[in-house]
Amino acid sequence: MTAIETARPRRSMSLFNNIKFFVLCHGMLQLSQLLVSGYLKGSITTIERRYGFSSQMSGLLAAFNEVGNTILIVFVSFFGSRVHRPKCIGIGAIIASLGVFLIAIPHFIGGKYNYTGINSNNVSGLCQTENISPEKESNQKCNLNQNGTGVYPIFLLGQLLLGIGGVPIQPFGISYIDDYAEKRSSPFYLGILFAVTVIGPAFGYMMSSVVLRFFVDIDKVSSYKIHFKNDDPRWVGAWWLGFLIAATLLLLTSLPYLFFPRKMSREETEEAPVEPSTEKMVEDKKPRIDTMEEVSLTEFLKSFPKIVMRTLRNPIYLLVVLAQVNLAAMVAGLATFMGKFIEKQFAQTASFSNMMMGAINIPSAMLGIMAGGVILRKLGLTVRSSAGMCTVAVFVSIMFAIPLLFIGCPTKKIAGINVSEFQQCSIACSCSEEAFNPVCGSNGVEFPSPCHAGCKRVVINTEKVLNYTDCGCVENGSPDFVSPGPCGNGCDNRLIPFMILSSITCFVVSLSHTTSFMMILRTVTPEDKSFALGIQFMLFRVLAFLPAPVLYGRAIDTACIMWGKKCNEKTSCQYYDLDRFRHRFLGLQIFFICGGLVCFFLSFMVLRRIKSTQKQNEKINNKSKNESSQELKDAKQMVGKSHGQCNTNDP
Repeated sequence: MTAIETARPRRSMSLFNNIKFFVLCHGMLQLSQLLVSGYLKGSITTIERRYGFSSQMSGLLAAFNEVGNTILIVFVSFFGSRVHRPKCIGIGAIIASLGVFLIAIPHFIGGKYNYTGINSNNVSGLCQTENISPEKESNQKCNLNQNGTGVYPIFLLGQLLLGIGGVPIQPFGISYIDDYAEKRSSPFYLGILFAVTVIGPAFGYMMSSVVLRFFVDIDKVSSYKIHFKNDDPRWVGAWWLGFLIAATLLLLTSLPYLFFPRKMSREETEEAPVEPSTEKMVEDKKPRIDTMEEVSLTEFLKSFPKIVMRTLRNPIYLLVVLAQVNLAAMVAGLATFMGKFIEKQFAQTASFSNMMMGAINIPSAMLGIMAGGVILRKLGLTVRSSAGMCTVAVFVSIMFAIPLLFIGCPTKKIAGINVSEFQQCSIACSCSEEAFNPVCGSNGVEFPSPCHAGCKRVVINTEKVLNYTDCGCVENGSPDFVSPGPCGNGCDNRLIPFMILSSITCFVVSLSHTTSFMMILRTVTPEDKSFALGIQFMLFRVLAFLPAPVLYGRAIDTACIMWGKKCNEKTSCQYYDLDRFRHRFLGLQIFFICGGLVCFFLSFMVLRRIKSTQKQNEKINNKSKNESSQELKDAKQMVGKSHGQCNTNDP
């Protein structure tokens, strides 16, 4: 061993001392974390149907992970690089995985899914002319796990743990990569992570599309005992299975972080020769440390409101963030309930609706974000031009969103709800209020169950219902039978134009994402930049991600025209007024886009006014300079003349 080799510090050749391996691990971890987010939103309406939640309750459930995230984000901003960031990420991810496992627990502690049908206690729900009480007819085990009251807190706790565990993942991961990656490679690594943030939810929706094709009790009931398919409105998919898969992935991807060092050698370029002095310089080069490392937590918390107020006094920053909050609220609501909207509006399965979200809408938004970044780079837009571009993009998206209000299906004819002449004909049948087994009459009217259609007989072939006959509620002159399953809406052809316009709207409005983000970075002082971004994401959570799903859920609930019942308690909605559903759901989308448009336009006008004020000041300054220059020139000429006169009078 030479003296030079002896002088060199020993560098760990471990895989865990390689920033590229850290980027790979972090990409996999973020993919798993965001896959959970997408899967939850894709399966939220299935959970709603299984446990009888209202849309408002399911909206709160979808947003509840933001509670823990919002509470702890300030402390993450404070600690920065004071802690062992990789271990904090790993421990946080383990906590998040436990939260996801907890979300799946209600399936295992509850009983089988009870539905009204051929294998129910009511012998297919036929009309019983004997005086039988509906309560005795239903004969259901009314416990907390069946009607959802008991399991809802478990879901909320799981979401809370998921939010708390996810707090350190992105900020600590990004700062760690930025500290130890080579300067030219850092943007490339971060670009990979930002791309994953879009791909992850898409994978979640696609996974829910596959998993929800399996029956919820696939682990408890043999498949040959399931007598209806996933296009039946009573169908509930195996929502819990996806959570077990996602939680396992999240747990596995968290383990490598327990072995990464607190500090690693900064990445070097391969071309650079490694001399002893150079290597020492690289080893001694400190990563960027938090400038507030010497400040106590108490002092930090005291100064935080001042920094917030100073940042919010910047009119451009405030207007752009409010515009982004409006668009984020729109995205949060659509991501949670667009699958349900497609399912109810166009009579599609939950599996197909989630596939539409994961394969069309989310990729359209991703392309819009990428295209906005390319436009910003190619044109070299100024802050004012960026505001103009965002204003135009959001305005054009409104033009594509408005026609969506008129593309949908009419509400079907439903006996006893919007067709009153069938309301009294099944009174003698003693039909249970909890019975829900939709059938379609030969007259084109849908009934909530064969009992409500007055049917007294059923035609069965190998335990499969072919039709119900001797139905007293079917109009005279028509064959007195009904077919199992809901009536078709006859407007499947409207789904394609709806999805085309919806994806174009997502693409165009996403053009403003990168551009508005760069506007924020260019309009705040460098020392407040990290805090400005932290405040931005905090406002996103408080003003958009938390309230928006609840607001959308409440709007959807107001469109319900028939609520389900179980154990004498109201459960999830069974029939909607589709026109009201469409107008209120998509109306909220247009409302939030218009809010973003107003804020972007105001930011453009403020920047335009600032620009004109600067030009006026420049003209005044130039005029003052010219006048000063002219006065100085005149003064010099006067001095020259007087000096000449003095010379002529000299003896």
